[in-house]
Amino acid sequence: MATAALAAAKLRRRSHAPPPPRANNTDTVRLKLLTMGAAHSGKSCLVKRYCEGRFVAKYVQTVGVDYGVKPVNVDGAAVRINFWDLSGHCAFLEVRNEFYKDTSGALLVYDVSDGASFASLTSWLEEAYKYGLKESVPVVVCANKVDKPRKVSEAEGRKWASKQGFEYFETSAASGANVAEVFECVFRRALGR
Repeated sequence: MATAALAAAKLRRRSHAPPPPRANNTDTVRLKLLTMGAAHSGKSCLVKRYCEGRFVAKYVQTVGVDYGVKPVNVDGAAVRINFWDLSGHCAFLEVRNEFYKDTSGALLVYDVSDGASFASLTSWLEEAYKYGLKESVPVVVCANKVDKPRKVSEAEGRKWASKQGFEYFETSAASGANVAEVFECVFRRALGR
């Protein structure tokens, strides 16, 4: 228990640091990208698939927040993406609520094989806005695990995303389907604001 409290305190201190400078004094831009959504929706697997080109089938719970950096090229611009992968477990609200501020773009992820995951999308948005995500920040809805039997149809997902004014993608971290495309969409939208 004490270890979790120390980790949470350390993450809170880090979140109040000034924004990172441009990398290596070049024209490299930094973007802060959040992945948010219910536990078990595949957020970490999407990031791992995009960043490392691999899929890990064994479920490993994100404790609080996971962080990674990847340099990418977006339409000829050098960009360093700071990935903030938020835990979907309610026990980590006090940790993740510190990370919504100063976000450049967000992936709102749900599992198409889990109706409760889809039903929680609105509460995820409410939490994000309550704790500092600006409404001008581009959010892309990611219907993940399309390789599994569905409980949520593509039409339902598209309708919900459209109602919010968000882009919509269907992905599979397992097969890699549309993973690069959904991230590239968020990057472009964040750079275009």
